[in-house]
Amino acid sequence: MKVSDNTTKRIFLASWVSINQAEASNAHVTQLHGSAAKTYYDILQPLRQRVDGIQVRDRQLAHRLCKVIPSQCPFERDVKLFGKTVFHIPPMCKLNPLYEEVVSLRFRALCYLADECGEDVSQYC
Repeated sequence: MKVSDNTTKRIFLASWVSINQAEASNAHVTQLHGSAAKTYYDILQPLRQRVDGIQVRDRQLAHRLCKVIPSQCPFERDVKLFGKTVFHIPPMCKLNPLYEEVVSLRFRALCYLADECGEDVSQYC
């Protein structure tokens, strides 16, 4: 049985987006997560949009952003005892609900410094 991309997307989104019965039957979805439609509201969406809307057009701002936002998660650690790894603390930065937006802002600042200002950004990596 060949499944189209559209059907796969509908099945994947079935738990996140409410779909009506006609679309569900067209997508051959046999089971929905209850008859009540689930509504999802992201309370951090305005903050995400605000961070994404920051335009990096100033050299000093770009330098500050590159210095303040770390390139790697500072919390990831290997705890060693007598040279052997006892346990590993995973990177907790991805638990931050604004992680993608902040990393994107740092990337835009690095791109501004490299492309517009012609600076060497290898010191920030």
